[in-house]
Amino acid sequence: MRTIQLVAVGLTLTLFQFNVPARAADETSAKGKIVGVDLFKNGLAIVKCEVTLGKSGTYILDEVPHPVHGTFWVDSPGASVDTQVKMRDVEVPVAEAGTGNLQADLGGKKVTIHLKGMARAPVVGTMMKLKPGKGEEAVGAGRFLLVQTAKGRVYVDAADVQAVEAEDAGDKVTRRKPRLLLTLGETDKAETKVTLRYLTHGMAWAPSYRIDISDPKTLTLEQHAVVRNELTNLDGAEVRLISGFPSVEFMHVRSPLAPGVNWGTYFSELGSRMHRDIDVLSNSVMTQQVGNPRRSAISTSIGAIPTGEGVDLHYQPIGKRTMAEGDSLALTIAKGKADYERIVEWVVPDSRNHWGHASEGTDGDAWDALKFKNPLAFPMTTAPAMVTSGGQFNGQRTSYFTNPGEEMVLKVEKALSVRTRATEHEVAGKENTGRDLVWIGGRQFRKSTVEGELTVSNHRKEGISMVIRRQFSGDLVSAEGAPKVELREEGVYSINKRNEMNWTLAMKGGEEKKFKYTYTVLVAN
Repeated sequence: MRTIQLVAVGLTLTLFQFNVPARAADETSAKGKIVGVDLFKNGLAIVKCEVTLGKSGTYILDEVPHPVHGTFWVDSPGASVDTQVKMRDVEVPVAEAGTGNLQADLGGKKVTIHLKGMARAPVVGTMMKLKPGKGEEAVGAGRFLLVQTAKGRVYVDAADVQAVEAEDAGDKVTRRKPRLLLTLGETDKAETKVTLRYLTHGMAWAPSYRIDISDPKTLTLEQHAVVRNELTNLDGAEVRLISGFPSVEFMHVRSPLAPGVNWGTYFSELGSRMHRDIDVLSNSVMTQQVGNPRRSAISTSIGAIPTGEGVDLHYQPIGKRTMAEGDSLALTIAKGKADYERIVEWVVPDSRNHWGHASEGTDGDAWDALKFKNPLAFPMTTAPAMVTSGGQFNGQRTSYFTNPGEEMVLKVEKALSVRTRATEHEVAGKENTGRDLVWIGGRQFRKSTVEGELTVSNHRKEGISMVIRRQFSGDLVSAEGAPKVELREEGVYSINKRNEMNWTLAMKGGEEKKFKYTYTVLVAN
């Protein structure tokens, strides 16, 4: 006779647990294999799982998917397949089962229950098997253990239990677990390969770039990826990394097919998702932004190399991978070289709001930056980019989505040895006396003339290529240095045009330059 002892301290027990056969007699075991996983950067993965079935009938799989709502599909050539998720009692080794339910684990076994307190006699009898509550997955929080003794039924308060001895308990216990059932329709084939495809959470990749500028004319760019598997064990699955702007509107809504999701959960998630068009995580590195949010106007080229057809999602294969759940993988996935130019970029933000009123602004900072074209055969995705030179760290900034052959400007570090100063003031005169008034939309504006000056000093020994971008609201009257003037996208429909002046100049070591400009602006009274 074999006896095991279980110690229960503060144990909460379930009253309405029950035992049923492990599976129906007409269910055949089958094994699915994940043969491919395509990874987004936002925690979503596209899973491809293959299962080989025999003749018509019902097959049971241990692995149950947790798909995003509306993304679970079954492909089966020549035969229909119905899919179900059902609860089954499964025998699990005690060492792997974790803390369980004494009523269910020891149902039908002879037990001796030792109670707290020196003078209390143990309860000896058979642990009763209990019928289920309402519903296949019903769980009740039982206060008592029910034991059939020689004298009758005994209700043992779980809080009084100190230890339980069980005779012939065996090495396994029964656990209630979800299982996936595939019912194959009529077919004359000996084998039918069924493919399950779905989007799910639990596996993703994080990109990064290293840009080496040890060579003064040619940079070396490497794209790295970190893959982390929190989904399930993979054995030789083809893995691809996706770059692009995926639209997954229901990414936070789990399918009603998933275990643990009832209609209440489903409708709650359906109604409470934060954004109807939420596509990716809000973190700027995860969000697939195209180009720098503050678009650079440094004579950049928007030309690119044609790379394919269809939707703008790039799939980068990294081969077959075997990864256990919890594993991480870091690897280099691409390298390239490109000519580059070092520049110093100074962006002076607009100092007026949309009503033309002067606001607390900033002169902006001058930044050392790199201007180059994407040398890879596929798009550079939004990711952190680290710049090094001669093995030394120079800086790290976000690199935004850039097509092959498209030019980009990447900031590296603040140019502290390039001093800058920006000043502006309204000019007293006829336009500022209040007689030159304009009425727009029932509101009165006065036309004001503004004069400004930009000063930049190069405190370095070597010469620099300098780019100055002065943003302003209104209409340009004059400017020294013949800057290029462009209308900013955000100012197309504002009362005052939102413009930007751009100077590109070469500065010698120790040189200082100044540029004066004048513009008019409508100021709301």
